[in-house]
Amino acid sequence: MIQLEQRIFALDRLGEFLRNINPNDSNYDSLFEVINRAKNVNGWFSSKNVLYAFSQWGDCLNTKNLTKWTNSYTFLKKPPKTVGLVLAGNIPLVGFHDVVSVLVSGHKALIKCSSSDPLLIPFLIKKIQEFEPSFVKSVEFTKDRFKNLDGIIATGSDNAARYFEYYFSKVPNLIRSNRNGIAILDGSETKQQLEALANDIVQYYGLGCRSTAKIFIPYKYDLNIIFGALYPHSHLMDSDKFANNYDYNKAVYLMSQSNILDNGFFILKEDSTYSSPVACLHYEYYKDLQTLEKKLIKEQDSIQCITSNQEKEKHFAFGKAQHPKLWDYADGKNTLDFLTLLS
Repeated sequence: MIQLEQRIFALDRLGEFLRNINPNDSNYDSLFEVINRAKNVNGWFSSKNVLYAFSQWGDCLNTKNLTKWTNSYTFLKKPPKTVGLVLAGNIPLVGFHDVVSVLVSGHKALIKCSSSDPLLIPFLIKKIQEFEPSFVKSVEFTKDRFKNLDGIIATGSDNAARYFEYYFSKVPNLIRSNRNGIAILDGSETKQQLEALANDIVQYYGLGCRSTAKIFIPYKYDLNIIFGALYPHSHLMDSDKFANNYDYNKAVYLMSQSNILDNGFFILKEDSTYSSPVACLHYEYYKDLQTLEKKLIKEQDSIQCITSNQEKEKHFAFGKAQHPKLWDYADGKNTLDFLTLLS
């Protein structure tokens, strides 16, 4: 069994590799090759977005972060358990946190990649195994039905999550469903904060569960401020997939006589729901922050993360929605706690 120190060292080596990506370095030829292949498989996986995802993992995977993350855990020196992973594929590497969690805890990962992201995680696993060959026995990929699992971690849509809960009911499981990112504005935001908010909205074309899909604003808030912050991202229309979604959603809203605001590449729509389509941001007015906070507590199962300029626990600063730490768990479900209980 690989010792924790070895596991952390190998993951740190991977982080170092991802922190120093250089297109002029032949050591990265295979990385740029897999980026091009991934882009051909999934048109949403632009080179820019995949490189961004790689860089975020480069920032996360260092000895300091890994030690802080695992420091309060005692991973028992028992034979590793086999943990099935059903990974999402809405944005590049979205399921990699589950993979890292299983590896750092000393278990074996049996991975079913999303058909939307079948290449990037296998590439990173191969790199880890180069740094620590013992990890070869710790990871297996499959397209078949899972058998003889000791635990399962699965992520999917709300419908898929219900299926997972039924199908894996007799196995220790951690199931995640659809959630969305939101932002709370009070009108005091600086230009820099609004620009950072715009990044949270458009990063990964808004397809991430942490992407800001909805904003809460005080009455009489000038929504032209949001359009102003979004304007530098008008190049999104260079993507045929984004442009087609914008045109389609705008046509649907106009035919249904929905009340929308439009700047030529992005739509703002007053809507009580949390999930907004590509090229659209929902907004909802609030009377006061205290009442809003009570509402969000009631509806917390729809919310993945909150950005605001309030210094509150579980609130992220604008621009940090897609910068979770290793200990910022999706759906608030602590993966290491779950994996430790399997030991």
